[in-house]
Amino acid sequence: MVSSNDFFDNKKRELGVSLNNIQQEAVITNNGPLLLLASPGSGKTTTLIMKIGYLIEVIGVVPSRIKAVTFSRASANDMKERFKRFFPNLPMVEFSIIHSLAFQVVREYFAKQRIEYQLIEGNNNFTSQNNHIQQRQLNKKQIIRNIYKSLNGEPATEDQLEELITFISFIKNKLLPESKWALVPINVPKKELIVKEYENYKKYGTGKLLLDYDDMLTIANEVLEKDNAILFRYQTLFDYVLTDESQDTSFVQHSIIQKLVDKHKNLCVVADEDQSIYSWRGAEPQYLLDFRSIYPDAKILMMLQNYRSSKDIVDIANVFIKQNKKRYEKNMFTSNPQYKPIKFKALTEYKTQSVYLVNQILKLEDLAEVAILYRNNSSAILLIDSFDKANIPFYMKDSDNRFFTHWVVQDILNFMRLSYDFSRIDVFETIYSKFNAYIKKSQFEELKKFYTNQPLTKESVFDNLLSLVKLEDYQIEKVKKFKDSYNKIKTASPKSVMQIIRNELGYESSLEFICKSKGYNLEYALEIVNTLEIISESTNTMIEFANRIKYLDSLMKSSKFNKGENAVTFSTLHSSKGLEFETVFMIDLIEGIIPSTSKSEKSDEKSKILEEELLNLEEEMEEEVRLFYVGMTRAKLNLELVTYFKRFDKKVKLSEFFKQVQNLVTPVEAPQPKPKKVFSKQEPKNKFIFNSNTIQDRTLLKVGMFVKHILFGQGEIISCNSEVLEIRFESEIKKFQVSVCLKHGYIEKLE
Repeated sequence: MVSSNDFFDNKKRELGVSLNNIQQEAVITNNGPLLLLASPGSGKTTTLIMKIGYLIEVIGVVPSRIKAVTFSRASANDMKERFKRFFPNLPMVEFSIIHSLAFQVVREYFAKQRIEYQLIEGNNNFTSQNNHIQQRQLNKKQIIRNIYKSLNGEPATEDQLEELITFISFIKNKLLPESKWALVPINVPKKELIVKEYENYKKYGTGKLLLDYDDMLTIANEVLEKDNAILFRYQTLFDYVLTDESQDTSFVQHSIIQKLVDKHKNLCVVADEDQSIYSWRGAEPQYLLDFRSIYPDAKILMMLQNYRSSKDIVDIANVFIKQNKKRYEKNMFTSNPQYKPIKFKALTEYKTQSVYLVNQILKLEDLAEVAILYRNNSSAILLIDSFDKANIPFYMKDSDNRFFTHWVVQDILNFMRLSYDFSRIDVFETIYSKFNAYIKKSQFEELKKFYTNQPLTKESVFDNLLSLVKLEDYQIEKVKKFKDSYNKIKTASPKSVMQIIRNELGYESSLEFICKSKGYNLEYALEIVNTLEIISESTNTMIEFANRIKYLDSLMKSSKFNKGENAVTFSTLHSSKGLEFETVFMIDLIEGIIPSTSKSEKSDEKSKILEEELLNLEEEMEEEVRLFYVGMTRAKLNLELVTYFKRFDKKVKLSEFFKQVQNLVTPVEAPQPKPKKVFSKQEPKNKFIFNSNTIQDRTLLKVGMFVKHILFGQGEIISCNSEVLEIRFESEIKKFQVSVCLKHGYIEKLE
């Protein structure tokens, strides 16, 4: 065995790893529950690996008695690799995701109860039967797809299917009773009945129990609650349990871990409530805030030193996150020097954004150190188009984007296909209900009979519709207009064709009806059409346009092979967590995207909603702040925030987060409104949460007073007039605008 000092000295000498005082305290604190709050870039994984090594080399714990749990396979693999590198001579510790641990419990219980089961996710053929008989292929998505169709009379879209899967996962991870399912805000028809049918099918539909990944968690939790023998075995299997990324842990996952450590309480939870961004998956950041009530003897340590980012980025991000109420009071800091202030770019319109980014990135050499972060995957489409034209390689982290297979894209392509052969009844069948003529299914079936009897006919579907099918007068007029429009399409440019489809053929009006009646997202559907129209501008024929769409889809999917190469990373903000880059662009920073709903809109709703719903809205806004904070803290040296004033010819509002950060970097005095004749008392709309010591009255600022500035720390006021405040800090003297400091609560009085 080695001493603590020898352990740290050896690792510094062997690996060049030197831990700060808080990190060392975290490593040597191993009796009882420990909550380690780790700010972005604070070296949490290094500290966690060193802690495991310390348990083995210094305390003498057998490696098999240590369980390290994380919540993604990528993270578990990263921890394994780092442990091998740090401690090549030690036996491997068990690193796994929570689902793997839960499945061990489930398998043991089912074997004990002789229950046959089969997984319907991952490896479909894995069952409790250890034989060579080929099992019937069962797939979670297909089961849900079949149930949706049987209950709703039509196929589910891929978006609806994903929403249902997320919904099922959410209610299970939250352990929500059936009485609360209706409160979960997803717009899928008969969602609750679909879930009931899905659960019934898994239990009784095939003669054996079917399991999805979420079942592993809920069943494991039930087993540990009801089967004392299995509970005791797992409680005595590990002496130390460590969990990473615990801000992403759901209620049922916390419950499982809590049961496992109930005897010895040797639990180390590594987390950061400021980076909890997965509530839609059931994550429970409140668990971290309640840690001491769950474990009264818990020790809480805060790793707040950021080793990743420049002082310019760390200081601003630290202030930005403080507007949230549900968090620990802490201050992220860095010893890194200043590099460059955060940059801001407000463009005229959305479609110039990708061109602007191309021009900026062409100036850079190390593309692997560049990332473009956005809220929604749809933001990547014009990036892919522009980067391909500029011959800039990229890696898209979420390359399973379904944009090009969306039903709206297929509709547009089918409208175009019909123009090459007006007799294509098969193509017409896919879009006849999307012309703004309200052609009934019975009318189409009447038309289809003619083509069935005369399959070689080359007559136009429009001519046959007019001559063979009984139509209403208004339908006749519309079909004639559609025929005329299609004659124009033959010689029109792809962009003109897009406009004809949208307007003259009535597709945009039909979209409104379809989305309203089926609960689809109209805004997203129109965004797809608008994006396709922009792509069409650089093509000359419809065939060229269709080939371009096919090519971009292929390019997006193949971009996964650029991982680790000299390529720019495209990523959603959610998927960027855990990553870091020298240069980061955060784009599409407008109201409605990030934040998804503005504070003013939420304030307007306050009088109309129940207290519980209001609480949910506030929690939603806090998560929006956290998501933006995660994006900011991915940058090491250069951070640029990009916004615009128009999106698809529609005026938009700049993100309030964009404006907040801009005002932190360069405080500007807001213009004073003209006095009105009628005054009403209103609470000031402060952008940050003020504590009781915040100074908001000019008369309270006195020369010689010691104060704390939210960004620069403690200092002494050395001069003050009606406009300018001068403060001497430890290393420098700074001047501030008095009105800005008072308005935003930047100055606190020191007791």
